[in-house]
Amino acid sequence: MRVHVVGNVCIDTTFRLDRLPEAGETRNAFGHADGLGGKGANQAVAAARAGVPVTLWAAIGRDANGAWIRETLAGEIDSACLTEFDLPTDRSTVAVDAVGENIILSGVSCALTFDPLAQTKFLDTIAPDDVLVMQGNLSGAVTGACLQAGRVKGLTTILNASPLVAGEPLGFANVDFVIVNEGEAQAISGSREPALAAARIIESGARRVIVTLGSRGCLLLTGINAAPAYIEAPKVSVIDTSGAGDVLCGIFAGCLTRGMHPQRAIRIAVEAAGLAVARAGTLSSCPTAKELSALIKTSETEHP
Repeated sequence: MRVHVVGNVCIDTTFRLDRLPEAGETRNAFGHADGLGGKGANQAVAAARAGVPVTLWAAIGRDANGAWIRETLAGEIDSACLTEFDLPTDRSTVAVDAVGENIILSGVSCALTFDPLAQTKFLDTIAPDDVLVMQGNLSGAVTGACLQAGRVKGLTTILNASPLVAGEPLGFANVDFVIVNEGEAQAISGSREPALAAARIIESGARRVIVTLGSRGCLLLTGINAAPAYIEAPKVSVIDTSGAGDVLCGIFAGCLTRGMHPQRAIRIAVEAAGLAVARAGTLSSCPTAKELSALIKTSETEHP
């Protein structure tokens, strides 16, 4: 079994500030750094560190940043299928304040040009029992077509519906697991109450829904008539929340690919996200393969 992540990859430039700027305000950061980023790449690396084979399907520019991304991914995942365009490689600017809150601005010209069904051998590579992970950085039409192709081929499909794009309605009929945070769940469903929001997303066609609740952990709803399962988050000192959602999604996918029950998989993913928020950076905050191995072994004893 293999995880296929179809999404974006970019260069992240992270600025650390005492507080986030107001509209029209310029603030000096007390630190900044470049690193590998993009929700697709973050989730692919997280899944790989969970101990499963991973293929990332993404797009880069024919430039020095694209070459650096290709080289960096080669040390993290076993298969990076990167389509090249005559465009600047995508880039994100991440501003993080003293309590770990963040704002992110992204340039996604490569991601919005990317269509793996038309431009790659994606359809010839995926196989039944693989896991497909997608996010919201590609065009809505491409995302929907890839999820449908995954369903037809017999894959388990995961949609991390982030970022939400105005004017692009989401379809969940081909999604086994929708993963959203509280704000996204409310925007999709119209409900502020996470369990009700999850139920409405299932009514819209999704089979199961995970709503992440920040420091309160997450809830998992497995059916319209099922009771939501609440998974508590570990108590940690938060430094940076910007990579936590991608860590959770990628490690959840990796654990499913290892054959785990969804509730055990999401417990491990929540624990891993707790490690991530106690560190700076997006991808750099992701737990190591050794740390994840220890979490998985602990879960065998606590929740076999």
